[in-house]
Amino acid sequence: MDLNSEISRLRELMPASGRMKTRLDFNDNQPQVIAAPTPRPWQKSYPIIINLSRWLQLSEPQRDMLYLRTVCWLTSTNVLQPNAYAITAAAGLIAIGVELIQTNAVGVLAAGGLSTLAIVQAWRRARGPQQAIAADEQAIRVALRRGYSEVDALQALLGALEAVPALEGSTPSVTDLIRCQNLRAKLGLSGIRVSEEFLQT
Repeated sequence: MDLNSEISRLRELMPASGRMKTRLDFNDNQPQVIAAPTPRPWQKSYPIIINLSRWLQLSEPQRDMLYLRTVCWLTSTNVLQPNAYAITAAAGLIAIGVELIQTNAVGVLAAGGLSTLAIVQAWRRARGPQQAIAADEQAIRVALRRGYSEVDALQALLGALEAVPALEGSTPSVTDLIRCQNLRAKLGLSGIRVSEEFLQT
């Protein structure tokens, strides 16, 4: 397959916001089929790195859905979005400043610990099942606008998620297992749905 034609096809596939915010790189030395580091707020564009030799072992619909899902995850993930963790981190940083002015070492340590904990939790949430499932659903909506039926999009994404660990020689993560279960439920292949309460934990 011609690399340039695959790049062009993938760029045409993604939403306009993805074209502006992401860049596509290839690295056949990376173990993952497709990788995207958690986006940092100061980055102007987010890299999506593909292992081309493994990538081409997936079917075209599987590649489409895996790529769309990665783009949607990158463009929707914001570790600084206002939530309890971000507010706690900001309050902790302000408290550090106040405690530094007052030269209170114990206060600085306590505020620093609080901020660090909140930042770590916000970072973990960006990689958690709730954000992952939201990105899956957004990718399916984009695929519908690109001519896929909902069933075809769901099947392709599920097939990709099941195929990737075998290509990488790895085991699926807990988040990926939850995503697969959610997709199976949407396809009617399983009666067990992933509850909102579980995703909030």
